Amino acid sequence: MVSRNHRPLVPEARQGLDILKGRLQEVLNPDQAKYKAASTLNIPLKKGDNGDLTSRDTGRIGGRLGGKMVRELIRSAQEKLAAAKLEKTKRTDR
Repeated sequence: MVSRNHRPLVPEARQGLDILKGRLQEVLNPDQAKYKAASTLNIPLKKGDNGDLTSRDTGRIGGRLGGKMVRELIRSAQEKLAAAKLEKTKRTDR
């Protein structure tokens, strides 16, 4: 089995990633994002012990959260790269 490290590569980004997770799930508290994702998928996630959930269901919850976050981070990076390229083009055209 592969060991996974769930810490951000840049620890200072943790708060921003949590805010992004909450925003993408449309909840005020990022801690509620997984419950919203589970509800959307009709998975009975509850606070506390969820030992009765299958690995498949927990993976579906995490995949929904992570997938949305990855797509949003890529979109944001592409926008920033495009804006930087446009700015560079403007500077060289002067």
